[in-house]
Amino acid sequence: MRTIALAVSFAVVAALTPAAQVATPITVYKTPTCGCCGKWVDHMRQHGFNPTVTDLPNLSAVKQSAGVPGNLQSCHTSTIGGYAIEGHVPADVVRQLLKEKPQVAGIAVPGMPIGSPGMEQPGRQDKYNVVAFGKDGTQKVYASR
Repeated sequence: MRTIALAVSFAVVAALTPAAQVATPITVYKTPTCGCCGKWVDHMRQHGFNPTVTDLPNLSAVKQSAGVPGNLQSCHTSTIGGYAIEGHVPADVVRQLLKEKPQVAGIAVPGMPIGSPGMEQPGRQDKYNVVAFGKDGTQKVYASR
């Protein structure tokens, strides 16, 4: 019995070591003055991502290069694992995308819905969709909140 307890203890310690907790890198492009973008970066950091942030005065070229359709654009654009992440997408949905690996160009939360990560307001939570978009222009709901 003592051997089992010792083995479990070693497993717990191994799981908590820094090597076992390597954060997932994500690149974030935002404007330098956007406070909600900074809050979204904090949300991602708190959920195991390691954001590299680039502040730019204009994100149009980034959004165009990432293939983000105009109707899905928001205030910041990120890239991870070959996908574009547009706007206030929750960290768990980004994890879902990376796990499922769908054949899409990216996912987006269009606009800036209240209650989405980085847009929290006490007492208010708007419903919103996370939309997957393809390089061919197709769009479909990927997740709903």
